[in-house]
Amino acid sequence: MRKTRVFAITGFICFTLIGGCLAIRGDNSYDEETIVKAEAAAKSYVENNFKNIESVELEEPYQSPMGSMKVDGTVNDGQSGFSISLNNDFTVASMGLEEGFPELKEACKEKSCDN
Repeated sequence: MRKTRVFAITGFICFTLIGGCLAIRGDNSYDEETIVKAEAAAKSYVENNFKNIESVELEEPYQSPMGSMKVDGTVNDGQSGFSISLNNDFTVASMGLEEGFPELKEACKEKSCDN
């Protein structure tokens, strides 16, 4: 009787943990329209706000652990990288830059330069 109870409790705990992990993992894929909009917003932001941008290469958007949409990429043929978090309306929420990333344009230091 005791072994059955221990087995049942252990099984319940394992089942709960596995179910929770699967629920947290979720679906990180976006539809094609969302991907196109996210990539366009990220590329536009980089090109309009930073000096000496010759090229922008982007990876596919993904959902961060905190739930926001993120787009990673590189500029100038892989010279330096960045990661952009986007709001639901495809505006830039935040941006992380790798060392050696081009500087902000003077006009864009106080306020983001949009198209």
